[in-house]
Order: sequence, then structure tokens, then C-alpha cells
Amino acid sequence: MTELDPVIHAQARLRVTATLAALEEGDRMSFPRLQELLDMTAGNLSTHLRKLEDAGYVVITKTHQRRTPVTYVELTRTGRRAFEDYTAALRALLDPTASEVGS
Repeated sequence: MTELDPVIHAQARLRVTATLAALEEGDRMSFPRLQELLDMTAGNLSTHLRKLEDAGYVVITKTHQRRTPVTYVELTRTGRRAFEDYTAALRALLDPTASEVGS
């Protein structure tokens, strides 16, 4: 039986990962935009991003635009692959016969 990745499985982290996976590989999103899309508090989002960053699933870049600090979040290749594996495992759990068809 395929295991679901516990790092991604938490609802908030799944929402973060799914949102970032919708971007083209190499694209990133500003922290405020991600926060707005997910309707999360800054503290809650930061906590979940830290777990994703510790797992190597996201990279966080802090920079400045003029004098204003800006934080960007990007899904890494590892994170994108983990999300793809997670969705495949979820599909297999929901429809075990589907994985047999592709074999």
C-alpha cells in the first residue's frame, strides 16, 4: 500500500503545495499573494512553509524591491516530485483498480 507523504498531507501544507505546483517550474509567488490566495494568517503560513522548507519542498527567497523587503516562495523540483507522488498515491487509494490499468 502506498503511503501518503505526511509533510504534504496536512491540509494547510497540501493547499500551499497545490497552489505552488500550479505555477510553471521555476516560477515563484510572493508571500503576501500566497497568503491572500490561501486566506491564511502570516504566522500560520510561515509555520507551514518552514516545514515544507525543512523537507526541501520549497525554497524561500528574501529580497528587496527598492527599500521594501519582499519574500518569494517557490516549489523545488523535489517538492514538485513529492506533490506528484502524493497525488498519484491519493488516486491509487481512491481507485485501487486504476493503478492496475496502467501496469
